[in-house]
Amino acid sequence: MDRRSFLKIAGTSLGIGALYSVAPLLGADGEGSEIARMLWKKHGERLKPFSFVQLSDTHVGFNGPPDPLGTQAYERAVDMINGLRHRPDFVLVTGDLTHDSEKPGEHADRMKRFQEISSRLRVDAVRCVPGEHDAGLDGGALFRDVFGPTFYSFDHRGVHFIGLDNVSRAKPEVGPEQLAWLKKDLARFPTTAPIVVFTHRPLFDLKPEWEWFTSDGDEVMNALASYENVTVLYGHIHRQHEHAAGGVRHYAARSLIWAFPDPATTADKKPLPFDKEEPFKNLGLRLVQEPGTRGAVPDPPTIDDVELTMREYSGTVGINQFLKEGAAR
Repeated sequence: MDRRSFLKIAGTSLGIGALYSVAPLLGADGEGSEIARMLWKKHGERLKPFSFVQLSDTHVGFNGPPDPLGTQAYERAVDMINGLRHRPDFVLVTGDLTHDSEKPGEHADRMKRFQEISSRLRVDAVRCVPGEHDAGLDGGALFRDVFGPTFYSFDHRGVHFIGLDNVSRAKPEVGPEQLAWLKKDLARFPTTAPIVVFTHRPLFDLKPEWEWFTSDGDEVMNALASYENVTVLYGHIHRQHEHAAGGVRHYAARSLIWAFPDPATTADKKPLPFDKEEPFKNLGLRLVQEPGTRGAVPDPPTIDDVELTMREYSGTVGINQFLKEGAAR
């Protein structure tokens, strides 16, 4: 079984983030059926298709340019998720839930505001890891008080999910204690187990001069190297990005607050300006359909870019299209 056999992706934006359809071992036979039997026996859950949503960088509490919408985008994303015909099982939020503040009590109020908005989601669970705006000022103390551990794992319908914290230390790193925990956690699983890692910063050197990296990311990936079915989801860079290395694919979700430019075309990390005529330029809807396989060579993925609009500005066409396409998966 390779990664393609358990993860299908329908990515979106404005940042409603990305909707993932997971089909573990569909049509399982041979090796697949043996893995399914083993995981069911080990974890007590039958492998069944399911879906979840990744959101990122909501920055609740941020107010000002370049995004005059503030937390409206997050509230809108919640409405869109609740409008899906088929309810996702849960939502992952890959960091920067809130925008930090040194004003006494204000950051805690923003975390409560995030919780209040999140409580409207009609899903079974909302799983979060911190971003540097959540944990950078106090090493994650407030985050832990409000949301619980900054790194943890859980199983869902035969897929093992691992949330990593690469923002709470002085350097952008996971750190030796968490690496030891990760190796112990992974040791419980066979190398064929489907694994989804979610974190805030990228675990590879995407753009170190923009702080788009994790200093010990190579050690994390080395710990995962023997596992055959690993997908990494992250945020932080406020733009959609895909990266493949050593059989692992990394996917970044767009932000719900503003977009950063493409570092391949500009040296300035200045957020893209808000344009009322095109309020969600660079934040459009993108659907990625996993390819089929003909012979030994997989087909290329089918990617459809769809402009997403907000009804506050120009109607519901984009939203309706999202609901239609998302519900089909």
